[in-house]
Amino acid sequence: MKYAQLRRYTINKGQMDSWLECFKEEIPILEHIGIKVESYWINEEKTQFIWIRSFGSSKESIEELESKFYDTNWWKTNVDRIRSHIAHREFEVIFS
Repeated sequence: MKYAQLRRYTINKGQMDSWLECFKEEIPILEHIGIKVESYWINEEKTQFIWIRSFGSSKESIEELESKFYDTNWWKTNVDRIRSHIAHREFEVIFS
């Protein structure tokens, strides 16, 4: 079984391009610690950012890998900049 998260973010008006720059910086950090960015989408209005990231074969790996990511120097340095783009977040654990 493969566990993942479906994440939906409402991005603040006019900030999608800036958000995408931030997100693209984040991808190598996530993947280095074992969180794979499967894909992402943007709605036509450029207000919603939807993405899937996968963690591995156990539900416990989600918490373990997220903890590693949130403990990185990159995250600690950029958390305020990242979150300033996001008006609302929703997460859902999914598996295949």
